[in-house]
Amino acid sequence: MRIVVAPDSYKGSVSALGVAQAMERGILQVFPDADVRKIPIADGGEGTVEALVTATGGTLHQLAVTGPLGERVTAQWGILGDGQTAVIEMAAASGLPLVPADKRNPRISTTYGTGELMRAALDAGLRKIIIGIGGSAANDGGTGMARALGARFTDADGTELVDGGAALIRLKHIDLAGLDPRLQDSQITVACDVDNPLCGPRGASAVFGPQKGASPEIVAELDAALAHFAAVARTATGRDVAELAGAGAAGGLGAGLMYFTPAKLKPGVEIVLDAVDFAGVVKGATFVMTGEGRTDFQTAYGKAPVGVAKVAKQFDIPVFCLSGGLGGGADDVLVQGIDAVMSICDRPLTLDECMRAGSALIEAGATRLCRIVRAARPDW
Repeated sequence: MRIVVAPDSYKGSVSALGVAQAMERGILQVFPDADVRKIPIADGGEGTVEALVTATGGTLHQLAVTGPLGERVTAQWGILGDGQTAVIEMAAASGLPLVPADKRNPRISTTYGTGELMRAALDAGLRKIIIGIGGSAANDGGTGMARALGARFTDADGTELVDGGAALIRLKHIDLAGLDPRLQDSQITVACDVDNPLCGPRGASAVFGPQKGASPEIVAELDAALAHFAAVARTATGRDVAELAGAGAAGGLGAGLMYFTPAKLKPGVEIVLDAVDFAGVVKGATFVMTGEGRTDFQTAYGKAPVGVAKVAKQFDIPVFCLSGGLGGGADDVLVQGIDAVMSICDRPLTLDECMRAGSALIEAGATRLCRIVRAARPDW
């Protein structure tokens, strides 16, 4: 029998690769002769680089870049096994976890480091770039990213603006003469799992600003600044993207990528599954085991397990979801191609206990699940 293991990470506990390895160990206790194919999955956020590089036999690279508050950070990026495609996580350079909670300030944080990663990929001769944009610390409309690639943003006096979203209210002119010309010859695919516009009640500032440290007053300030930025950017680029789905992702980085590069936004899990040829891997499998840190109503809106299930169901293959925890609406995934969902918890546990014992609990959970499967299908 051939079993495909395709989990997302259990964020803060076990990486997607670690989850896949633990699931494999559990499966082999019940089906010792099984051919287990491990395909770590991500949806554009944490773990996207590792998942794609691992699945394609690519290489990992590190680069010192500018962090969200101007500090130097070491960011990881990858080159896929085809040797032609770069994969970048915005969060590695400009992510919220890089900023201590008491220092979070979306008025001044920047996506400059993300642009530095893109430039490194271009310098390596790569013209296909996949960018995951989940988990941003910034609210600068992607202007930091664009600045790192040669764009200039100036006020009415011709003075270059300082970093951050707040300064955009003074934006008068965008100079794209120095923007890296290699971008126009590149294929840039953005892994984005939200559909928010740039501004307004569902925009970048209102929806994501508070988690980055923005008070209601700062949210209003940043929303006005992004609206002003959108008007200037529309004139400078001839592109009107502010209302497009995903423009508000990552503090407006979605909009910035569409304004200043030939980027196309797609659901993150679709990008990952396409890149690893998941359809080719899963065809003919006996069953698929997927999972994530928490399965709830949000999962049904296109997160990794549902993306996996949609492909598997094209071939009528059973899909079982083994997750760290189950929340309200977890059963919604049962109409999205997942046949059964189970938690790894085998006894009452605090979240901290569960996260610390994640790998062992995943292995034991996979064993329990496979025992049920074997009882139901002894012919397997």
